[in-house]
Amino acid sequence: MSAPESPQRTTAAPAARKPTRHRPAPVSPVPARICWVVSEGMAGTENQCLGLAEALGFRPEVKRIKVRAPWRWLPPKLWPRPLAALTRAGDRLAPPWPDVLIASGRKAAAPALAVRKASAGATFTVFVQAPPVDPAGFDAVVAPRHDAVAGRNVVQVVGALTRVTRKRLDDAHRRFQPLVRHLPHPRVAVLVGGSSKTHRLTGDTAQRLADGLTAMHAATGCSFLVTTSRRTGPGNAKRLRQALAGVPHVFHEAGASPGENPYFGFLAHAEEIVVTADSVTMACEAATTGRPVQVVALQGGKPKFDRFHAQVRDLGIARPFDGTLAGRAVAPLDETRRAAGKVKAWLDKHRAKLASG
Repeated sequence: MSAPESPQRTTAAPAARKPTRHRPAPVSPVPARICWVVSEGMAGTENQCLGLAEALGFRPEVKRIKVRAPWRWLPPKLWPRPLAALTRAGDRLAPPWPDVLIASGRKAAAPALAVRKASAGATFTVFVQAPPVDPAGFDAVVAPRHDAVAGRNVVQVVGALTRVTRKRLDDAHRRFQPLVRHLPHPRVAVLVGGSSKTHRLTGDTAQRLADGLTAMHAATGCSFLVTTSRRTGPGNAKRLRQALAGVPHVFHEAGASPGENPYFGFLAHAEEIVVTADSVTMACEAATTGRPVQVVALQGGKPKFDRFHAQVRDLGIARPFDGTLAGRAVAPLDETRRAAGKVKAWLDKHRAKLASG
């Protein structure tokens, strides 16, 4: 398989691309400064902060905080001294204060605002996702459109920010070429999440997915690049493995398969992508590649997830899983770079204000 298409070639493919989805211009790198990413250590939220920091040109220092009782159970607006609520089990937030702080997660909101206050407003403070406090307290907020957060300092994005970039995909394409070179085209990545607070991946759903994949192979001769998560469950992973036993595929099972996780390699080599509906981030990472995306419905759900999936359907990026192949490129979702452009403009104004005294 040749290397993934360039952004120019990919974005030119759709004939009906909506005028509001023009690919953002490259973000000029921010001059070398200190940037902190402050999180509770949850990969999903931390990676969104890292994606934004990287899009701004930073090499951030990650601060994973731990909050002592009783503050970790209380709303952040009730914390009288947020920095004193942090325990030594996590990273310290202490001067010298950073030039930029990007935070996400309920427990990170109050400490982030405390750093902004302690720096006398010099630290440009960004919150990613819907903040649990008034968004006006931050210099910038990057929130999913489906959460309906609004304000003069808010950038609304479709879904979640990601760390998927053309360079990362190109690097993964080269690294994982030996793993997939024997597989016939078209190659379909299958990204399987699992049960969560809002969704359930049942045995029946896993079996329907397995049956749909085998039918897709029978109709098209495609091969599969399958990766599961720890939430998939061993029983559901086993169903998929058994169904694909006679089909060309590579299978990576989280926590069971040896070696490096080929997730980015699968995204890079895929010509189409199937993803379960439980993860907004996983769907956005798939959509960022510019490959057609199919979404596998799971039991349960939540209105905000439904709004997100409706948005990507309306944009022509994704459709419900039906076992057929679209066979065409789509306009890639590039919300991380678009958000970074807005944040960079606000950051430049902030620095100019500091410089003018």
